[in-house]
Amino acid sequence: MTFWTSKKLTEMTPEEWESLCDHCGKCCLHKLEDEETGEIFFTDVACKLLKINTCQCSHYSQRNALVPECLNIRTMDTAQYEWLPSTCAYRLLNDNQPLPTWHPLIKGNTKAMKKKGVSISNYAISESPKLDLEDHIIDWII
Repeated sequence: MTFWTSKKLTEMTPEEWESLCDHCGKCCLHKLEDEETGEIFFTDVACKLLKINTCQCSHYSQRNALVPECLNIRTMDTAQYEWLPSTCAYRLLNDNQPLPTWHPLIKGNTKAMKKKGVSISNYAISESPKLDLEDHIIDWII
């Protein structure tokens, strides 16, 4: 039995928790919220700390100090997980759903995830003060 099928998120060790992340980079994309409906819109604009080619944070342990609006998923109330992408392991497990078959914990590497097109590395752009985020709203294909 695998830890993600036998433990709740709150029961996982820090190492187990971190291994759930597939490094798709979607949570590091800027998001906009419709103030009237509460609907969340993702953009193709990545946080300045994200290394887009690897979808990993360049300053992960200091991210909250360097980017105060960066949300720490582990400390969030699970009711807030709805803003996470539908493919996110944290959201899926919180909703009692299985990990996707392409997930690196299942496949042992990220090849299937990249082949499936889950990673943002092929389309994300780095943030810039010149960008209008409303011009960069995207629709998920997955």
